[in-house]
Amino acid sequence: MVEIKTDAELDAMRAAGRVVADALAAVRAAAAPGVRLLDLDEVARTVLREAGATSPFLGYRPSFAPTPFPAVICTSVNDAIVHGVPDGSRLRDGDLVSIDCGALLDGWAGDAALSFTVGTPRREDQHLMDTTRQALEAGIAAAVVGARIGDISHAIGTVGRTAGYGIPEDFGGHGIGRRMHEDPAVPNDGRPGRGLVLRHGLVLAIEPMFLAGGKDTYYAADDGWTLRTTDTSRAAHFEHTVAVTEEGPRVLTTATTDVAGSPPHRRDTIRS
Repeated sequence: MVEIKTDAELDAMRAAGRVVADALAAVRAAAAPGVRLLDLDEVARTVLREAGATSPFLGYRPSFAPTPFPAVICTSVNDAIVHGVPDGSRLRDGDLVSIDCGALLDGWAGDAALSFTVGTPRREDQHLMDTTRQALEAGIAAAVVGARIGDISHAIGTVGRTAGYGIPEDFGGHGIGRRMHEDPAVPNDGRPGRGLVLRHGLVLAIEPMFLAGGKDTYYAADDGWTLRTTDTSRAAHFEHTVAVTEEGPRVLTTATTDVAGSPPHRRDTIRS
């Protein structure tokens, strides 16, 4: 069932989104060679706790998962696409890291992700990240009243396919609100003019994930959570929680101050 939010509820979701943005910024700042993935998870836990928020990730167990998720962030490194489980592994110079984080605040959820390189990025990694971020921005720009879900999917997929990247078809964006995952699904590739008509108050987590090797295939690692590319190529993942409004798409998971009357669609302020 698709739920439409009131303007007051969008403001409440914006508060949750700021917590997510703060957590991602803190994790990004803490990431350096030698730092453990578990240490990054602790950084995010501290931000959530100090904001009075909880994590929709911690303890989450969808039907495909063998165990509840044990952390508040996903840490996907190099050939890991999404859902990487933080462990004692230490970051190394040149690692491509994707961090996904969610927050629950006053009954509302926020969800966002970013990718970055530890140390000096390889040229091909920077292009992958830049392209994935561009696809997110294209998807956000398509999230307007009267458009359809397929228009968002097509905008994202066009950027990825033009660059020659793979797109895992079984994973993409989703509705979000009181729960982290709500209807509708938002695929990262598709045909324009298809699917649900977008209305004011619909909130979507838009999240392109691209695979550098050009193949769409992946496999689940032994932990049952981490998805990895079958050709060991690297992956990137960017995400924002976005509200469809009559004034244009409103990004709810930026760290910028949301001033009344200012342009509702801002570029991602968290950079790799």
